[in-house]
Amino acid sequence: MKELKKVCLSVTNDIATDQRVLKVSDFLHRKGFDVSITGRKKPDSPAYEHDIFHISRFKLWFHKGFLFYAAYNFRLFFFLLFRKFDLLVSNDLDTLLPNFLVSRLKRIPLVYDTHEYFLGSTELVNRPFARSVWWMVERLVFPRLKYVFTVNQSIADLYELEYGVKVRVVRNLPKRFVPANGVTRKDLGWPEDKRIVLMQGGAINVDRGAEELIQAMKPCYGMENVILYFIGSGDVWNEIKELTRKLHLTRTVKFIPRMPYQKLMQYTALADLGVSIDKPVSPNYKYSLPNKLFDYIGAGLPVLASPLVEVKNIVKGYNVGDCIESHDPGDIAEKIRYMFANKRRYNTWKKNARKAAAELCWEKEEKMLSEVYDAVLKGLSGR
Repeated sequence: MKELKKVCLSVTNDIATDQRVLKVSDFLHRKGFDVSITGRKKPDSPAYEHDIFHISRFKLWFHKGFLFYAAYNFRLFFFLLFRKFDLLVSNDLDTLLPNFLVSRLKRIPLVYDTHEYFLGSTELVNRPFARSVWWMVERLVFPRLKYVFTVNQSIADLYELEYGVKVRVVRNLPKRFVPANGVTRKDLGWPEDKRIVLMQGGAINVDRGAEELIQAMKPCYGMENVILYFIGSGDVWNEIKELTRKLHLTRTVKFIPRMPYQKLMQYTALADLGVSIDKPVSPNYKYSLPNKLFDYIGAGLPVLASPLVEVKNIVKGYNVGDCIESHDPGDIAEKIRYMFANKRRYNTWKKNARKAAAELCWEKEEKMLSEVYDAVLKGLSGR
């Protein structure tokens, strides 16, 4: 029996909720690879195993900042160096250097999948030293890469302009969602007589608009028939829960911790409106295309979004919702009321979301991966 080619995908998260990496891993498995995924285990990481993929998660002393990244990259370098892999897949700039060094030392191909415009991230904008370190890594490695993917055309254009390297676009679309038969709001403990507004995601971080969305639920804005749910986690999770308490909104703003993706989508499908209102405070956010946007559409949910260039193209192009005009809480509340005010208009958005879901799905998007990985497999078969 012919031995399968071995591939390792590396990330700095805990793997469990990284849908893009898991979907690419599934694609590679179906292509005939023996798939390993390497990440880290945080103190709050859920237990995670997989029936098909080999999962390795590093336990580190440090969980953020320079010491974390230094420790992780050191561990990853030696992990990749002393194990047999035929192909390496680096996800984001914070895993790129050890993957690049090992690929050169062992003369094996490397695919780089950048999920964002990393140097334009909010976390680096006000940290010039950290940004300069990552810039040096990117400047050293990126021009030498042969296979690069990213999540939308705006980011691809930025990288191609900067480094002159062809960047292929594979959007992080969800797999086709099939609702569970008979699951109701009552089963989930959700009210049946309220409009449910939802913001979900594993990265509810600073400048995602969560604070303003909570403030939009104040009684003065006339949102008595609306309940706001957050499902997920993120850097500001504890802060927005505290803000809810301070504003005495605990009866109308609810929090549910992150959960497995399929369960999350069951909740999403029973909401009335999905919200994605990132602020254009950095290049990374300005040109982002958030995963939750496609989760909402995949569940047949109308969307309220900020008018970021890639997001607006989807929301307006498929006519699945509307965009806010500002992040003022009063304006957000007014837009939510507007979206619920006209039943015919709302049902049109809902109908269009269901139609768009059939097109905006991973089953169609993953075909973009074949061009690269078929070429890689052809090269590996000649060894």
